[in-house]
Amino acid sequence: MTTIQQLAAQSGVSVATVSRALNGSPEVSESTRARILELARKLDYTPSAAARTLVNRRSHVVGVVLETGPGHPDLLHPFFQEVLVGLKHGAGARGYDLLLFATDEPGNGFGGTHSYLRRAEHHGVDGAIVMGFDGNHPEIGKLAGSGLPCVAVDADLHGARTGYVMSENREGAALAVRHLRELGHERIATITGILGTRPGADRLEGYRAEIAALGLPPRYEYVVEGDFYDESGYRGTRALLELDEPPTAIFAASDLMAAGALRAASELGVSVPDDLAVVGFDDIGLASLITPQLTTVKQDMAALGEAAADGLGRMMEDPDAEPARTLVPTRLVVRASSGAQGASRATTLTSKKVR
Repeated sequence: MTTIQQLAAQSGVSVATVSRALNGSPEVSESTRARILELARKLDYTPSAAARTLVNRRSHVVGVVLETGPGHPDLLHPFFQEVLVGLKHGAGARGYDLLLFATDEPGNGFGGTHSYLRRAEHHGVDGAIVMGFDGNHPEIGKLAGSGLPCVAVDADLHGARTGYVMSENREGAALAVRHLRELGHERIATITGILGTRPGADRLEGYRAEIAALGLPPRYEYVVEGDFYDESGYRGTRALLELDEPPTAIFAASDLMAAGALRAASELGVSVPDDLAVVGFDDIGLASLITPQLTTVKQDMAALGEAAADGLGRMMEDPDAEPARTLVPTRLVVRASSGAQGASRATTLTSKKVR
């Protein structure tokens, strides 16, 4: 690999002159600059990232914080995997690399206690994407309040230079409830996500609003709190099916919880969809592979990642840019688990951007 010292030696000038030429300094004549640039192209010279950062005060690196709490498989979760794919493509198209921050307690590998802000400062990232955390995480709060451009995916983030990208969670939940009512169900229950998160709260709000809009009586025993993972869906479904008047339909706020619901129903001898209709949320790959195939609210996870990269890119490149406020549409994908007759169909919501 060609070094700047080798480039200087073959150009017959100093290292400082090569550096100025490569960085567009007016102190270098056009003829000298042209000669150095031509030689750099011929030798396939690439300046080191560290040197470029010192000159431009830009690292072209985006920090990624993924915090789902202990006991949850963060990177193994299909939602985050697909968001990361979109994020990689979106950031790469803008010339940025991604750096996944470690979340292990108690230290940070270079002295001091665990701190996302300290990690960001240590690595000199130009901005951060944050996913999976609950709204009261103190270290996320410090990062958001630091002035570093930040975008949260499917979460709220508060700070002067922070924004969000999220799915149409309320409308997606309403689509699920409306679909179940159209199939004749009146006893429609829900297993929520974590209510301290924006997706969990919004999906519950969408469920409740649609129940009211359809004129169905609210039944508080039909709302069971989960955590987006399969075991909570399993436990919640068993509790619902043991009620004196169990529901005939369940809207689970994630596909993993819906998969847990199917397992519970099978163990209890409850047929899906004949005795119980089930609808999930996400449309991860598992949804079309399990039996019965899962009716679900599809969120475009790769689009969330790309929108987050785009919004953060604008904020990093323009200090006066408005923080990202982007909503990505959801759509209902109908399969066998809800008991609908006929071929699979989909209903699409309209994209919205809020500034």
